[in-house]
Amino acid sequence: MAQFYSLTVQKIKQLTPSSVAVTFTIPKDLIQTFAFTSGQYITIKKEIKGKELRRSYSISSSPKSDSITIGVKKVDKGGFSDYANSKLQVGDVLEVMPPEGRFVFKPSSSPKNIAAFAAGSGITPIMSIAKTVLDSNPKNTFVLVYGNKSYKETMFYTDLVKLQLDYPNRFFIYFILSQTQEDESLFGRIDTSTVNYVLKNKHKDLAFDDFYLCGPEAMIHLVKDRLKENEITEDKVHFELFTETEIKDELPVNLEGSTQLTVLVDDEEFSLSMSKETVVLDAVLKENIDAPYSCQGGVCSSCIARIKEGKAEMVKNQILTDGEIAEGLILTCQAHPTTPTLTVDYDDV
Repeated sequence: MAQFYSLTVQKIKQLTPSSVAVTFTIPKDLIQTFAFTSGQYITIKKEIKGKELRRSYSISSSPKSDSITIGVKKVDKGGFSDYANSKLQVGDVLEVMPPEGRFVFKPSSSPKNIAAFAAGSGITPIMSIAKTVLDSNPKNTFVLVYGNKSYKETMFYTDLVKLQLDYPNRFFIYFILSQTQEDESLFGRIDTSTVNYVLKNKHKDLAFDDFYLCGPEAMIHLVKDRLKENEITEDKVHFELFTETEIKDELPVNLEGSTQLTVLVDDEEFSLSMSKETVVLDAVLKENIDAPYSCQGGVCSSCIARIKEGKAEMVKNQILTDGEIAEGLILTCQAHPTTPTLTVDYDDV
């Protein structure tokens, strides 16, 4: 299931002093394999200093493009984002997993009014979504609120300005800058007044069909709360975290003892004994079982599996809905067994 393919770096574009856009060539025989829906991400595998790293990066390009572009902001010293910003070169080959993810926009024949709130590198999937919204229906409207420190630190700034020029009557963008006061921008951060300014002032006559939020957890929670106060129903609000947050939730109770774990992946079955204090994914990877994973922090959806027998509780969940959890789906990177036996199926998701 965790299958990677070799893709060649076609282009590297400096977006800001600390971020780049990396474009991959998609060979003709892999076009269907790497077909994607706006908002999805790819996972890259790279060995750095003798350690295998897996990192997920959202796709910024349109699904109609014959290549795939991601945005990579430098956030770690010695990690993959550092490597991509300082050492990666055109012509290099990286191991890449096909696109996945649930933070998506699917075009419709009926006109749509879409709003998005993004901060920092959270703009990356929003770029792809915006392009699809505007290109898929001549009556679609897209409103974007985008927060950064300054224009200099604004990823995809020129691309966003171009979208504004291409769709002057259907694409509306509000740059929010927290450290500099510049033309055509608002000063500060995305907050309650910003949400109200968009909904109750600038676009009070627009009935929005969906909202897409991407960025730090604090920003997402703030915007979600304000949308709820404005009577926006939960099913219209889609969000994706761009950074892992420190786990503060209490661990599930009854974690003493061990669990006999059965794992189904790629039509193979594996059995092992694990401590209940360990999360399922860690136990699986320790046995060199090739289960799918990427962030290992509950941010992406790569490690989802279905419980076939037994029970497990997640420390953190920002992805699965209550209905999906009721159906037995879990994020194995966050799940502790709570029963003597547990069977998880990575194939049935």
